[in-house]
Amino acid sequence: MKGIIFTEFLDLVEDKFGLEMVDRIIEESDPESGGIYTAVGTYPFSEMLGLISRLSSNTAIPVDDLLYVYATHFFSVLTSSYSQLIESYKDPIELLASIENHIHMEVRKIYPDAELPSFETIERSDKRLVMIYRSSRAMYSFGRGLMDKTFDHYNKKAEILLEKIKQDGTEVKFVITQLDG
Repeated sequence: MKGIIFTEFLDLVEDKFGLEMVDRIIEESDPESGGIYTAVGTYPFSEMLGLISRLSSNTAIPVDDLLYVYATHFFSVLTSSYSQLIESYKDPIELLASIENHIHMEVRKIYPDAELPSFETIERSDKRLVMIYRSSRAMYSFGRGLMDKTFDHYNKKAEILLEKIKQDGTEVKFVITQLDG
């Protein structure tokens, strides 16, 4: 997993819960890296899982809720770092439909070894998108948060329903309906 995911996560934890919480979750999860991350480094997913699990147990906030909040934070990183790419789309449905065939291709140019989830488009119209998310990491709540922030970015409203195809969350169907013009 790319280091920027770790550095931004720890920035969010510090902002919301304080530096003491950052130190606590690093100490409790005892990551191989020692909890020292750089944005350009690559680290095992197990370390992120350990950090977020420890944050969940220390705050009594479910992991899925933490992933969702983290995604809403991370979207601001994407809009500041990749504004030209995001602004090349005219609306949120168009952007979301391009994740697999354009956005992830651009990410792989920058991070060739990135392990990204897949998003298979099942159905698409101007106001509706049905996608299947697949990832061994089961971070569908992170994806959901990014989707919500995408609609916010375009000042649009949406109903986003999710259905776990696999109970462990490694395969999830998203039904996205834009509610306004």
